Amino acid sequence: MQFLLGRVATNDGTALPHDVLVERVCKDNVRQQVYAYSSGEFSMQLGSRADSYVDASADSAPQYDLAGTASVTGISRRELATCELRASASGFRSNVITLVDLDPMGGTVNVGAIVLERAKKIEGTTLSVTPYKAPKDARIAYERGLEAEQNGKLADARKHFEKAVEIYPSYASAWFQLGTVLEKENQQNAARAAYTRATTIDTKFLPPYLSLASLACEAKDWPQVLKFTGHIMDLDPWYHHSGLTGYMVDLDPWNYSAAYFYNALANFELKRIDDAEKSALMAEHRDLLTVTRYPQLHLLMAEIYAQKNNYAAAITEMQTYLQLVPGAKQADEARERLAKWEQLSASVPKSDKTD
Repeated sequence: MQFLLGRVATNDGTALPHDVLVERVCKDNVRQQVYAYSSGEFSMQLGSRADSYVDASADSAPQYDLAGTASVTGISRRELATCELRASASGFRSNVITLVDLDPMGGTVNVGAIVLERAKKIEGTTLSVTPYKAPKDARIAYERGLEAEQNGKLADARKHFEKAVEIYPSYASAWFQLGTVLEKENQQNAARAAYTRATTIDTKFLPPYLSLASLACEAKDWPQVLKFTGHIMDLDPWYHHSGLTGYMVDLDPWNYSAAYFYNALANFELKRIDDAEKSALMAEHRDLLTVTRYPQLHLLMAEIYAQKNNYAAAITEMQTYLQLVPGAKQADEARERLAKWEQLSASVPKSDKTD
């Protein structure tokens, strides 16, 4: 089998967003991603170099870029039987198509339609409404930019996104995508300007706020990190849900956990330990998968608990971090910290070990 063909459609017949990804997921891991065309049609070449993986590195802040990887050639029916297709679009939920019954004979298989249903929990926060107002030429340039970016052609992608915003200056999604390309090209100032332009067009479109928080984090501009993450948190309905004590799994491809992580880090650096703990716990509770997506959250929580003299909790968090990423760049330093806390914990009276 060489190609999977199909289409993406909404359950209510409304227009699709212009950045729909179709994902092949095998054993809960995203193995391949392709963009759907504006018509909803998609074509996925199995075993191609278009395979991409979600970055879950613990050595850097959470990233959302698509990282191209070397491919394998050919996929056996046995391997394909563990896979399913789904669509990924911010603000929508997708059904899935299992691939277990596909006939591998022949070069092309039509899998039918993947249906998206608009999520009702949040309105206007992860999907900008401006693309629906954009002229056709601007949308075409935007879609070409997405395709070029996916194929690693950053210079071409930048030109297409620049053309899209030139045709339609209020194209918030295009400004955001232009910013992501500029950031990949290490043009941080230009990327920051593009993200900022997106936020001035649509204040409820949150991805550029998260990107600005990430840039501010890299620059160690902690007040700015708090500013951008605070805007995101204010629009998160669960932030005002003071009774949240359990966990939830958020299947929206864009979620709030990274914003809470950045906010916790900024508060920690500003010595606001109680606020840092609150945001770190929100990151953990906001999404059950956060602690495996972002192992560095355990590292931060360990430091927070150590500051509060809760060495038992700090030790547990650090041990979890080292179990998840034993080869991390900070592993040796983390083990030294762990040994120090174990000594301190042994020397502290039992009644004084937690604050």
